[in-house]
Formats: sequence, C-alpha cells, structure tokens
Amino acid sequence: MCAKKTGSIEDLAVVGIDIGKDTFHLVGFDRSGQFVIRKQIKRLALNATFEQLPPCIVGMEACLSAHFVSRTLRGMGFEPRIIPAIYVKPFNKGQKNDYNDAEAIAEAALRPNLRTVSEKNQDQLDLQALHRVRARLVSRRTATINQIRAFLIEQGITVRSGLRALKNSFEKILDQRRDEISPRMRGILIGLYGDWLWLDKRIEDVSGEIEEISRTEENCANIMTIPGIGPMISTAMVAAVGKGEAFDRGRDFAAWVGLVPRQFSTGGRTILGRITKRGSRYLRMLFVQAAKVIMMRPHRWSDFSFGPWLTEAVARMPRNKAAIALANKLARTAWSLLRHGTRFDAPKDAAMEAI
Repeated sequence: MCAKKTGSIEDLAVVGIDIGKDTFHLVGFDRSGQFVIRKQIKRLALNATFEQLPPCIVGMEACLSAHFVSRTLRGMGFEPRIIPAIYVKPFNKGQKNDYNDAEAIAEAALRPNLRTVSEKNQDQLDLQALHRVRARLVSRRTATINQIRAFLIEQGITVRSGLRALKNSFEKILDQRRDEISPRMRGILIGLYGDWLWLDKRIEDVSGEIEEISRTEENCANIMTIPGIGPMISTAMVAAVGKGEAFDRGRDFAAWVGLVPRQFSTGGRTILGRITKRGSRYLRMLFVQAAKVIMMRPHRWSDFSFGPWLTEAVARMPRNKAAIALANKLARTAWSLLRHGTRFDAPKDAAMEAI
C-alpha cells in the first residue's frame, strides 16, 4: 500500500526502516519534513529499492539483522543509523503499526545528539553468537540438574547443594538406593545424567573456542590484564562494543552496561537510587561476577592500583554495594584500555582467577 507522495525524491533526507522477518516498511521525508516515500517491500528487494534512491540518512531500530542491513546500505553509499528502541518510542504517534514505527524511526534518526548503536562487523557477530550459544547451554545444564534434583526429591532422596556434590554422588545414589527407585525412574535419571555430561562437553568446546579467540585478539589480551577479567568478559565486551568508539568516556560505557545509580532529580534536588540495570544484562552480570571474585581475596588487594580505594569502599558501604562499585570501576577501566589500546598496570605476579 502506498500513500500519495508530497515531496520530491531528489530532496530525500532520511528514510526510516521498520525491519521485519520477510517485509520492510519504509517511510522517507525530504528536508522540509514532507513525505516522499511510504511503501512496503520484500526483504530480497532491499538492494533494488535503495539503488533507486539518492544517498541519505537511513534509520533503523536495533534488532535482528539490523547490522547486516546497515553494512549493506553503507556499501551502497547511504548513512545508516542503528537506534535503540527506547529512543524511538517518544517519536511514535498514533496507534502502533509498521508505518507509524518507520515514521518514528525516521524522525529519531534526524536528531543530532541521539546516541546510536555501533555497527558490528562479522567477527563481532560471530563472537556474540558464541557467547549466546554458551549462555543457552549453561541455562539448559542448570535446568537439567534441577530436574534431576526434583526427581530425586520425589523419591525421598536429597543431595546437598552444589553441582559437584550431585555429580560425585549420583552413581552412588543409583547403586545404594536401587530398591527405592523404580526401574523406569532409574532410566529417566540416567538419561538426564547423559544430557548433563553432553552439555558439559558442549560448554567446554564453546568455552575453548572463546578462550582461543581471546588469546589471539589484541584488544581482548589488553583487557585481560585487568585483575579478575578473563576470556569471557574480554571477548563479550569486544563483541558488544568493538573498540568502544560509541562512548566518549568510561562512565558512559558503565552507564550503558547499567552499573550507575538510577537518577530521579527535579528542582535542583538530586535523588539517586539503585543501579539502572539498562543495557547488556549479560555483560553486567560478568562484570559483577569479576568484582565478587576480587572481593573474595582481600589479601591480594594490595597488589592492585585500586587496592586502597577498594579497602576504603568495603569499610564504608555494604559488601554488595561495594561489589557494584568495583564492577563499575572495572567496566570503566576496561573501556579505557580498549579505547586507547593500552594494558593495565598490575604486576605479573598479581594474577588471579578471572572470568
């Protein structure tokens, strides 16, 4: 369906794309804000459609295939801008439909101070896919272990908490409680245990591939010089932000990860609350885990440049709050090393368990 055009195609200034699985909806404006384009196209017709348009700004929401579309249009001479959905919502007028979404994206793309998402290259997308596969496998392993525990409890058998405790005692339980567990339930439990071992092997393989990348990628190697940061965090960060060009300073990156206080300020009065938890939940979780690993070893704090600061922070605030503050500092430090291509100042003998 097409609406009547009111502007000239030669004056096209911006196009908003609402990306779908099979179809795209396009809305374009000229420099005076008049409609030029309002049409629906098939995904396969993307190149042919934009070959007929003059170079302009092309806005799209951050979603599946947005980076692929962005790279394709950039190669054709356009200026793509990937916009977080939360920044598009204020421009949405009327009821929600694909054309209204595309119009809101086009208007948001024209804002000069709007922060956009950095375009990911294929290597970043591949690395991000590895992390997502690993996260799914870990989640499935946890679900499998919980199901084994639940079935054992239904048979009146409890095992103390911990993955290792269950794995070490599983075969003994099946042998010693043979009379209490029916043959069918025994078969079910053995099958689940086989699933568990298979998931362990898959997680180990994917983790090994991630670790190999971290050793060969210079930016990852620089980030891993920070105490507590290892292959998982370094590769996840590079996959998410590249070299960090989208952020002006470390605090902006920490805010994007969601490690800064939520602010509600008015009338000159500043009110700070809990952390915002915006941005990448996975990356935030990794930084918090790294902070907690460091805090478990206070005898090592003196080896690090931020040791005196951490000692004071733990003395004046609750431990969990101090862990978040340390995670914030680690995130800001990691961005600085990534952006400037430098290494951390920790001594070589200060190595510790890293994530």
